[in-house]
Amino acid sequence: MSIFCAQPDPPELAAVLSRIRKKKEDYEKYNFTVTQDRALRAFFDLAQEFETFENFYRIAVFVPKVFMDLDSCLYLVDFDTGELKRVCDSLNALGVCGMDPPEGVRISSEPYELGDSFFAPIRGNKRLFAIKTITRATDVIGMFEVFPKTHLTDKDRLFFEKYANRIGYNLHYKLLAKQNEEHIKFINTLVADIEHNVIEPNIKYKYFLKQIEKKVNELDDVMGLLRQHLEDAENCNCPHVKQAEEVEARLRHVVDDLRSYYVDIKKHFENTSLFLESLLRREHFQKGELVLRRRSCNFRKEVIEPQLERYKERLARRGITIDNQLGGVPDEDVPLAVDIGLISQVYANLFSNAEKYCQEVVDEQGNRIKFMAYGRQILPDYFGPGKDGIKFNVFTTGPHLTPEEAEHIFEEGFRARGTAGSRPGTGHGLHFVKKIIEVHGGEVGYEPVPLGNNFYFILPIKREPADEEPKQTI
Repeated sequence: MSIFCAQPDPPELAAVLSRIRKKKEDYEKYNFTVTQDRALRAFFDLAQEFETFENFYRIAVFVPKVFMDLDSCLYLVDFDTGELKRVCDSLNALGVCGMDPPEGVRISSEPYELGDSFFAPIRGNKRLFAIKTITRATDVIGMFEVFPKTHLTDKDRLFFEKYANRIGYNLHYKLLAKQNEEHIKFINTLVADIEHNVIEPNIKYKYFLKQIEKKVNELDDVMGLLRQHLEDAENCNCPHVKQAEEVEARLRHVVDDLRSYYVDIKKHFENTSLFLESLLRREHFQKGELVLRRRSCNFRKEVIEPQLERYKERLARRGITIDNQLGGVPDEDVPLAVDIGLISQVYANLFSNAEKYCQEVVDEQGNRIKFMAYGRQILPDYFGPGKDGIKFNVFTTGPHLTPEEAEHIFEEGFRARGTAGSRPGTGHGLHFVKKIIEVHGGEVGYEPVPLGNNFYFILPIKREPADEEPKQTI
């Protein structure tokens, strides 16, 4: 994951500067005392220094005690029950953890007083609630009690309102960090289970398929023997030859069906295994980013043709013809080292979109046509001097995307209104394509062309397979 900026964003910069100026004005208005300022800084520093929740709770109640000689109690909402519970106070530390609050203490979005105590709401970060749901979380996640209130000035009350807010923001980040840590542990365990219970058993199907192929071949041999015996029976004028030949014909039909089913199952298995093993790699989950396994390949035979084979019947059913001219560039002249499993899924997505969105148009001669085409083109020095690129494209006939749609078509969840219609989809496919191509160091794009739409991606031509692969955060 990169910590560097992709590009400057003036509108966001203006928003940040506006908030900084507002904070400056707020702190001038608060006019906290030196002791209060120091207490806030100490809380911030120590909240970062101590990682456990228990120490964070101690810091929250003992900073006011040490700096201002005021006692306090931290109450938090139990997210499972929605009830307010004591967590820590400056008199008994964690000895009160889990205890019910005194009578009258309640959750409130506004400060209030009760007995000789002042209570301020502890709020979480609203933006974080939208990003990551914490069970039963609300805006107010607790209350902070300070006593005795007779020692508090109005400025002290304002200070503890802001202090309670800082507790909430810091606590919320810690809760999210803990939840994320638990999720990561779960994912790592799940990946190990997938590898053990899905990937490894899936490999055994290769053995089963070989055995099926072997038995189908044996059936062919048996059919050959049967044919010889029938020929001998014919020469001997056996009266049951006709009935036996009818049985032979039925057997041949069954054997042919079995072989056809076997070929289909094998293709489906090989494609599914390729996708499973490339998407569910342990390295992806361990590193939190896509990790490539590059190897040099014949791009047409190992990537394009297997995916086209999957879709050609579906395309034909929708009346879509296929132009498969690759621009006359022999495969052996294009040294490409790619992750075959992931790049294959790029073509699977593009061909799937072609099936969904290809539409009939009228050409220059007035003919109604409906077709998909794919090809490629060498782009000299595209990635810099001496760094050639190769452009692969999938074209479909149909109306052009609008400029706005074209601008957002590769974004997660976006679907073009004019072409999507009622067709099923999530808007994830082209975003996935973009991620895979970028992790290969390439680019994706869309261009309106005569008669239809052209989706393309450009890969750098690798003269030598790279030892280190570029990575892209998921």
